[in-house]
Amino acid sequence: MENEYIIVCDDEYDIRTLMKEILEDEGNKVITVSTSEELFTAMKIYKVFCVFLDIILENENGIVILEKLKKTYPEVEVIIISGHGTIDLAVKATKLGAFDFLTKPLKIDLILQTIKKVNYVYSLKNENLTLKNLNFMTDQFIGESSQIKKIKDLIKLVGKSDSKVIIYGENGTGKELVARLIHINSNRANCNFVEINCAAIPSNLIESELFGYEKGAFTNAFSQKKGLFEIANKGTLFLDEIGDMPLDLQSKLLRVIQDGKFNRIGGIEIISSDVRIIAATNKNLEEAIKNGNFREDLYYRLNVIPIFLPPLRERREDIPLLIEYFISKIKNSGDLRIKSFDPDSIEYLKNYPWPGNIRQLKNIIDRINILTPSEYISKEFVEEVIEKGYKKEYDLDNAEDLKTLREQFEKEIILNRLKKFNYNITKTAQSLNIERTNLYKKLKKYGIDFDDF
Repeated sequence: MENEYIIVCDDEYDIRTLMKEILEDEGNKVITVSTSEELFTAMKIYKVFCVFLDIILENENGIVILEKLKKTYPEVEVIIISGHGTIDLAVKATKLGAFDFLTKPLKIDLILQTIKKVNYVYSLKNENLTLKNLNFMTDQFIGESSQIKKIKDLIKLVGKSDSKVIIYGENGTGKELVARLIHINSNRANCNFVEINCAAIPSNLIESELFGYEKGAFTNAFSQKKGLFEIANKGTLFLDEIGDMPLDLQSKLLRVIQDGKFNRIGGIEIISSDVRIIAATNKNLEEAIKNGNFREDLYYRLNVIPIFLPPLRERREDIPLLIEYFISKIKNSGDLRIKSFDPDSIEYLKNYPWPGNIRQLKNIIDRINILTPSEYISKEFVEEVIEKGYKKEYDLDNAEDLKTLREQFEKEIILNRLKKFNYNITKTAQSLNIERTNLYKKLKKYGIDFDDF
């Protein structure tokens, strides 16, 4: 694999030399070691996808090494080499996660066949991770304003490094999306992107989420649980709303960042984790430090590369692009009712202050699409959707029957327009951008007695 290594761990020099030559002839990068200490040192330094491990090293038990390897580096495939192969030993190694079991004397064709299988499995994993990345990247970073162009360039630049990042921005500005893009543009893209919202989880549960726990560590700990630092090993850990992390946990996080090691709750085993940390916050961390709510030393550890996301009101030229993008997503879902926005409605949307930023804009476009009585969206309709609080009257988030909800809202809109234009059918139809005959049908449908107008 390009930029990834195979380690051969065997205490026999001739075996190490032979396997190195065989594997390198096939284009692999190979490191040879003779002890478990050398093995785990190399694992920390190099990106490894496969280990050939002798089951009996001098004064060392290969089964114990295998167990530790699979716990610390579960994504790495381990092939056991043995000069004293037995069925029981092979079964035990397989149960502990060994990929294959080879007996000495080693045969060249068998070594090559085994590494081919490893490469095949590895490529399948990469394909699945690529698909996973495509799936979780449901949104794109849309915008052509000068601020957004600079951030896009910074994402590509930062992605190539392994530096820690803090993303600053108001709620709804796309902090999580930027974190995912940094991960996808990094050398860790084929490993996990794991996220935790420090504000959404009770403070007493965040520690167990981050570090995991052992069976029996506390009440209801019925089995061992891996923490996010283990799950994200070799990948990226995204700490959203880092400014809301409790102070006592901040000190534990700092230790893990410094040492790359931790214990599960209730455990004594030291676990190593190689993760890239990206944090995000909507708070002023320097102000939080002054108020005693955030550790200064943690701030300097995390704030290597700060990225500041502008609120939507400061990048109004991007709003038409965002509207177009959200409409295209609705179209792909097969539920598009909107055909176009008139220029005044677009101008209104550009000038709206958007306290909820991009997230609010997306929700408004979804709502307009659900509730519009016409395919052509007017400024008046947009005003009604945004400013007159129809969400308070109709619970859009929990509505079970979309058709009924649309009809309720459509009836309300028509009644409001009729009142606005003093029950003038022609003007009401024009404002809704529908034919008068169509409006009459809707009046009849909703039991509105237009003979009295």
